[in-house]
Amino acid sequence: MAATLNDLQRTLQRIDGKGYKAYQDIAGGYDFGDGLHVFVDYVQGDPFAPPSRIRARVAQETTQLPREFSGAAIRRLALADFLARQTRRAIRNRTGARHGSGKSGLLTIDAGQQEILPRTAIVLTPDYAEARLEAGLPAAGRRILGREAADLLCEDLPRVAFESLCWNSVAQDEARAFVECAENQEAIRAALADLGLVAFVADGSLLPRESGASDRPLKPGDAVFFEAPEALAHTIDVPNEARLPDGRRVRQLRGMGIPEGVTLIAGGGYHGKSTLLKALERCVYLHIPGDGREYAVTRGNAVKIRAEDGRRAEQVDISAFINDLPGGRATNAFCSDDASGSTSQAANIAEALEASANVLLLDEDTSATNFMIRDARMQALVHKNFEPITPFLDRVHEFHERLGVSTVLVMGGSGDYFDAADTVILMRDYQPHCATAEAQRIAREMPSSRAKEAPAPMERPIPRAPLPGSVSAAKGRKAVQVKARGTEEVVFGEEAIDLRAVEQLVDPSQTRAIGYALHLATAYMDGKTSLARVLDRVEARLGDDGLDALAPANRGSGHPGNFALPRRAEIAAAVNRLRSCRMKQRRD
Repeated sequence: MAATLNDLQRTLQRIDGKGYKAYQDIAGGYDFGDGLHVFVDYVQGDPFAPPSRIRARVAQETTQLPREFSGAAIRRLALADFLARQTRRAIRNRTGARHGSGKSGLLTIDAGQQEILPRTAIVLTPDYAEARLEAGLPAAGRRILGREAADLLCEDLPRVAFESLCWNSVAQDEARAFVECAENQEAIRAALADLGLVAFVADGSLLPRESGASDRPLKPGDAVFFEAPEALAHTIDVPNEARLPDGRRVRQLRGMGIPEGVTLIAGGGYHGKSTLLKALERCVYLHIPGDGREYAVTRGNAVKIRAEDGRRAEQVDISAFINDLPGGRATNAFCSDDASGSTSQAANIAEALEASANVLLLDEDTSATNFMIRDARMQALVHKNFEPITPFLDRVHEFHERLGVSTVLVMGGSGDYFDAADTVILMRDYQPHCATAEAQRIAREMPSSRAKEAPAPMERPIPRAPLPGSVSAAKGRKAVQVKARGTEEVVFGEEAIDLRAVEQLVDPSQTRAIGYALHLATAYMDGKTSLARVLDRVEARLGDDGLDALAPANRGSGHPGNFALPRRAEIAAAVNRLRSCRMKQRRD
């Protein structure tokens, strides 16, 4: 017969006052009644150790979550994300928080901020809804506080579970609006390719953020609502009523479409160029209602490119941009432990293409100047025979013509890019204006005297295969050691991978998942399979089994409730920044 709530209470009474290790006696599953089952998967070793892991599972007969949310994958994803936020809210509102040593009384769930991401924190099946939580089991020093633990596990936990997972307890209108908003965004993204667009920004969007340290939207009274210029305006039907940040409610969205090809975002300083690009960069993800950018949508495989002084490069083909280095060093298999601004930016582009990016996002502020442009005067002083760099300007149009890759570029300092741009957006007072015709007129009337420096048509970079044994999560006696430090670093085995320049990571739980995804990827690294194929197999595994596929690497630590899905571009970025990783070039 299964253990019950009363059994758990009796055990906690029995171990009250004992040493902390006696908490191991509560591991297992319990039937709390009313459709609630609680599973204590992992018990922390002491009050200062990582918290215990607990699951609260409520039967569908009790939750009564509407079946309308269980059909389409996007609806299930959005509802799960909403319920994680509801659970976090219920935890914060509970009155029974207990105090003691270390993490005593802690109860948390991994819930998101401005983005809606696939997560492991909530599991929805036709039979139940499950919240995966972390709990700090109460103690005074290392002595068990059994009564406080009973309050936490037997009173607070059931209250949180029923308040956050049952339909009659949640904010139903808010839940529907949340799910429908996510479904609308997914419909817009699905329409982009057929419309020949790489991104769409709806009228009424609120793009500026609260501050440089916050990703929350600026207050409406302090910002300008976005409005598309007529020349770039598109309309897109959405399946649900869209509630726009400016207060309007519509079923057909009008907004600015950014077309395939080369798009230049120009304008004076502080007029919104980088704000627009930052929105495009972040809107590869779904956003919550009220974010201001919930109806700004970018293709999902757009990758932000920047210079990254000091990063490692391993067998990267950067020959499209850099050739004939002094000393005869090869650049079709470039290696460096301390890449310069230009070589790192070239490597970032080659690696993005390898990871299947079809949109590149660049900002002159975070780019290497000598990589982006060489004007006529510099060409006259430094002859091409003595300059190994082919500027991005001379390749940017080839990306679209030869490789089908579009570019969106912020450029306020060089009008030479007018010759390469298919579309020019002029930002003025945070509003976009179509300046394509004006830029083309200026280019005709004021022709550039610089010479194009591309020596030959560009090709896709040569694929690379990671070598087995060079990627390992082992550390000492631990077969797998992975830790996330915000979105800036992941500890992977003996190494710390620097992800500060990987700007499209938005959640520490993505960083954590990347570490375990790298470990999963080692099963497919045989020295013959290209990195692109390895990423395909990791994605296929996660598609079949969900993020729980990462759990075997985390065995012994309980449920995998703190993962959020990273994109393949960010997994690839971590591989490429792992200093131990060795590659060899090959074609599948």
